Amino acid sequence: MSNRLKIGITQGDTNGVGWEIILKIFSDNRLVELFTPIIYGSPVAAAHYQKVVVEQGYEAVRLHSIERAERAQAGRVNLVEVGIKDLSITPGKPSKAGGEAAAAALRSAIEDLKDGRIDALVTAPIDKEMIQSPDFTYTGHTEFLAKELDGEPLMIMTSELMRVGLVTIHVPVCHVAEALNRELIVERITQINTSMRQDFGIVRPKIALLALNPHAGDGGLLGKEEQEIISPAIVEAYEKGILAFGPFAADGFFASGQFKHYDAILAMYHDQGLAPFKTLTPNGVNFTASLTEVRTSPDHGVAYDIAGKGIADEQSMRNAIYNAIDIVRRRRAWEEWNENPLEHFEREKGRDISIKDLPDTESAE
Repeated sequence: MSNRLKIGITQGDTNGVGWEIILKIFSDNRLVELFTPIIYGSPVAAAHYQKVVVEQGYEAVRLHSIERAERAQAGRVNLVEVGIKDLSITPGKPSKAGGEAAAAALRSAIEDLKDGRIDALVTAPIDKEMIQSPDFTYTGHTEFLAKELDGEPLMIMTSELMRVGLVTIHVPVCHVAEALNRELIVERITQINTSMRQDFGIVRPKIALLALNPHAGDGGLLGKEEQEIISPAIVEAYEKGILAFGPFAADGFFASGQFKHYDAILAMYHDQGLAPFKTLTPNGVNFTASLTEVRTSPDHGVAYDIAGKGIADEQSMRNAIYNAIDIVRRRRAWEEWNENPLEHFEREKGRDISIKDLPDTESAE
């Protein structure tokens, strides 16, 4: 039990559906047999939503309160208490208190993630407006993680049906075209290729790029970004050995089912990728790739319209947890395979060897 992965889970905005979906998931006590959960949040919020889910027929969750992640116990649902003790809970109503509670949980969890006290982070939804403060000026989880983990993140929406990455993330539509350049697109192609290999176990991924303009620009009549930026980036990536294809007009690409022939898709901007993804694949997962640590989240927001009513669907959050576990394991296996490829080749043939077992080439001569 002590070798199980420790998965950190943040409460999100305390007036949204975060606690509700977390408690619904752990009402099935079999999950603690798979990993050790460490929730970061308010016991006041937990108690409030516990009543909500129990009224819906779910089993009450016994939370094991701990001061810090090192004290987490396997086989139990652990709670690291963060934030103010007299927190006001107003389900469905945005409040600065809810945003501050979300930020406190996130900051506590990220410190444990950076220090190796948890193996991965799963974040419940935040209200991007309510969380803003002099100490938190980020447009979302992705940007916050980029700063804290010192990297250039790639947002990937993943499900069993498709994986969609974004070239630009939280950029206003009116600024998307000016944000695109050949270097950025090549970098994103390289990032998603690497992630498909080390995080998803796909050795030679095929990557499709979507066009920016309608009808892929119609030969320049509807925009020249395809000719001047996207196509040259695809050629450059292909010359580096990456199987990149396109650019494809986004509407026909999804409507015709063409997306099924590719391991990953790169969209130029947020809604171009997320609108078809969420339409075709309910309960998907948001994965922040290209960082030193693993973070996932459900593919939905705080859902104020249904918060506190006991009707929020927890499946996307459950999938986010499962994905985090799988990605951590694949990433570690990938690192191990690349440490000594010969050893693994021999092991796959049924022989377990180490360096000392290899022949002495000098004596053989």
